[in-house]
Parts: sequence; structure tokens; C-alpha cells
Amino acid sequence: MSRQLSHELEVNVPASEAWELYGKLRLAKLLVEEGSVVEKIEVIEGDGGIGTILKKTYAPGSHGFSVQREKFTKYDNEKRMKELEVLEGGYLDLGLSLFRVRFEIIEKDNDSCIIKSTIEYDIKEEAAANTSYVTTDLVAKIAEIAKNFLVKNKATRNAE
Repeated sequence: MSRQLSHELEVNVPASEAWELYGKLRLAKLLVEEGSVVEKIEVIEGDGGIGTILKKTYAPGSHGFSVQREKFTKYDNEKRMKELEVLEGGYLDLGLSLFRVRFEIIEKDNDSCIIKSTIEYDIKEEAAANTSYVTTDLVAKIAEIAKNFLVKNKATRNAE
């Protein structure tokens, strides 16, 4: 059984600036520095493009699991989109057979954009009764952290 959830957050910075953060590994570093969601991220392989494999250790109490390995499976610089799939741990340990997240930076105008996060997942039949643990809470929190960082950096640049 396949399902999909989406979250959108408007950010008052140009899409190119948001993509600089989301496009490679800068967002991963920011999440570790911020600390409320992710405690540690190890780059197993790659540079943030297709084929990059990360091992994420989530901060205690931030989520229903502690570790997951994920791989970037799609990356489109022109469309400002990248996609990752969980390889092991995380939601797969909770009864899903697929957990994929797509991040898109959508230009709204010259000075604002939308961070769109889409979750696609497949549920094993025996786990179908309880899917309430799959929400957009985590991607929403990540988008909020990114927004705060981007807006703060824009304000700092404008003050110079």
C-alpha cells in the first residue's frame, strides 16, 4: 500500500540561496550544529549528489527511532530537487518497505521561495493498521531550521 504526504514552507529568500543549503551537504551540517533533530551524520560515500550515502543518528527524543542509513537517489540542479531513500533503520524498522523523501525548492518570486518536502512510503500489509507514526513533523522541523538559518543569514548580509 503506497501513500504520500507533503509539507510546504514559504521562505523570504531567493530560491537559489535555499538551494545552496539544500542542494548538497550544507543542510546536514546545519542540522548537526542546531542539534534538536540530528545528533550526528556520517557521510559513508559521496559528496551530496546522486549515490551519496549518509548514516544519521537522531537526537534522543526527537523521533521514534535513533539511526537510519539513507541514499540520495535523484538530484536535479536545474529543478532544485533531490530525493533520498532510507536503506536501513528508521521507518523501515517500523514496518515500511519504502520510505522516500523529495526536497524541492520552488521559486515564488525573486526574493521568496517554497521549500516543499514530499514523503512517499509503502506499508507492509502486516503494519498497515498503524501508520499514524508517519507524519511530516520531521521534514517540517527541518524546513523550519533551514528557514531560520536562511533568514538570519539574509539579515546579516543586508546589515553589512
